[in-house]
Amino acid sequence: MLTQLYIPFLITTLLIELTPGPNMAWLALTSASQGKRVGFAAVAGICLGLAILALASAIGLAELATRSPAAFRLLRYSGVAYLLWLAWNAWVGENARLRDPVSGNALGTWFRHGLLLNLLNPKAAVFFIAVLPAYIAPDLSIDAQTMLLSASYVVIATAVHLAIVALAAQFHGWISVGSRGRTVQRVFAILLAAIAIWFLISSA
Repeated sequence: MLTQLYIPFLITTLLIELTPGPNMAWLALTSASQGKRVGFAAVAGICLGLAILALASAIGLAELATRSPAAFRLLRYSGVAYLLWLAWNAWVGENARLRDPVSGNALGTWFRHGLLLNLLNPKAAVFFIAVLPAYIAPDLSIDAQTMLLSASYVVIATAVHLAIVALAAQFHGWISVGSRGRTVQRVFAILLAAIAIWFLISSA
């Protein structure tokens, strides 16, 4: 019974992760403009965020948030506000992590960006509440299945994110040459703002 549900779950998860969304767009833009190391740091943050959401769903916190309209709206607006704040920092170009994106401190900052953006993404919590339970066999251990499916989702999502970073980072060398850097940074800021609006609409 578990095998019959597990394989379809893996396929569903892969298809969901391959569907363009705010996380994917933000990672691609970040890796293209800031480089591969920054992209990988962001992926690590997103991975930890997914793991935290999986744990939260297991103890009912994510369900509480998604069933409470006020909590869901707070998550949604917080995520949008955070993206807009990142867009503003990219536009003004005054943040040190944007000028020196591969220092140890800067990588930690991008890690936190990935973590916070994922924790403030209500759609991620909805996955664990609305999608994952459909693939749990009621006659087997619920806790063990939840852990297995959650871990599998995190692994698949992280693999997809790493692939996105590796591909997008191929453009970093060309983008950062000469005067292109500042222009691209402004474009990056505009696109981040657009992603924030997309995030707001898609999570409504």
